[in-house]
Amino acid sequence: MKIRSITCFFDPHGRASSQTLDRMGRLRAEASSLYTKAGYDVQTTRLATAPFPTLYATDEIDSAVQLAQTLESDAKERGFDYISLGPALPDFPGSYEMVIPILQATQDVFLGGKMTTRGGDISLKAVRACAQIITRAASVTPDGFTNLRFGALANVPAHAPFFPAAYHEGERPAFALAMECADVAYSEIRKARTLAEARENILETLESEGVKLASTGNHLAQEFDADFRGIDFSLAPFPEVWCSLGASLEALGLPALGMSGSLAAAAFLADTLDRGSWTKTGFNGMMMPVLEDSQLAARSAEGTFGVHHLLMYSAVCGTGLDTVPLPGDASAEQIAALLLDVAALALRLNKPLTARLMPLPGKKAGDPAVFDFAYFAPGKVMDLPAAPLKGLLAGEEEVSIRARGRF
Repeated sequence: MKIRSITCFFDPHGRASSQTLDRMGRLRAEASSLYTKAGYDVQTTRLATAPFPTLYATDEIDSAVQLAQTLESDAKERGFDYISLGPALPDFPGSYEMVIPILQATQDVFLGGKMTTRGGDISLKAVRACAQIITRAASVTPDGFTNLRFGALANVPAHAPFFPAAYHEGERPAFALAMECADVAYSEIRKARTLAEARENILETLESEGVKLASTGNHLAQEFDADFRGIDFSLAPFPEVWCSLGASLEALGLPALGMSGSLAAAAFLADTLDRGSWTKTGFNGMMMPVLEDSQLAARSAEGTFGVHHLLMYSAVCGTGLDTVPLPGDASAEQIAALLLDVAALALRLNKPLTARLMPLPGKKAGDPAVFDFAYFAPGKVMDLPAAPLKGLLAGEEEVSIRARGRF
């Protein structure tokens, strides 16, 4: 188990914002030191702000880019590895046009785009805007890597510590922990003799670690006058078998991920996390980023599961579609159809979901998807079985989809 990120949150337009940012920088340093001394490997420290459209007085792109560069520099000066400026918002239609220029002008800035309104409806216009960002971002660099820094969000609340979903709300600064702990599931499942024992072992480990992590978090909150929002134990993987969520699911008894039984396995692990008792923030579900998980990348290359399998598993667990390599000629209209499914699923099930899709220029389904990036495993481009929407679904409405109750 490692700490993927100590994520701090603040509002650059809040009172005494410069002093607050200095305080968050000191919190970052102290938190990293304390958790390291306690035996945790702290991989990164990150900063997330209030949604960037709320930081600008106008829709001037040059001003947005300049402020993004300033905030990136300010974060770096205080020791943060990455910064999230939050999502573009349907209430600020021009904000979606700012995303590509900001991505082009920065190196370590992450951004999102909300597909759902403040009132909880799907914005068909925002869905298409996010799809257009994804297709345009694919050509910012020759390898399509820029889309790692953009995510389409549906029903995602503030203070999720994983990027690119992270953003801040409220006056008080805050922080939270994003954990890399797919290794816990893998090791405990392999030792167990029954499903019940596997569940008990996973919960015992996570709850025990949660107590220690929260104790330090509460101490830091008091010392630096900030809110400790909690821990996201989303079973995030690393591209080695020992820390693979795909391998964990197969250790439950699947012949191969994607075959029948996979949905039940995913539901079992997600239900296990739901039963855990710790201070929760963010997703606390199963994280299935295709290129960040060696077994997911391998099974997608073999063709045992595809994009629709991932969407189906998101119905019972998970954080949505993450680091999914797609054909370079995937159109914005095709991607919008897939994003609409993600948004509808998030609202119908009342759960947060994201989509981080990566069209790879010049590549088609089945081609290698290989990056010189420590957090990615070699994979293959996945097929996108989608066509442009027509008729009513191609309109510009805000669509209400209520969460299903029990009858």
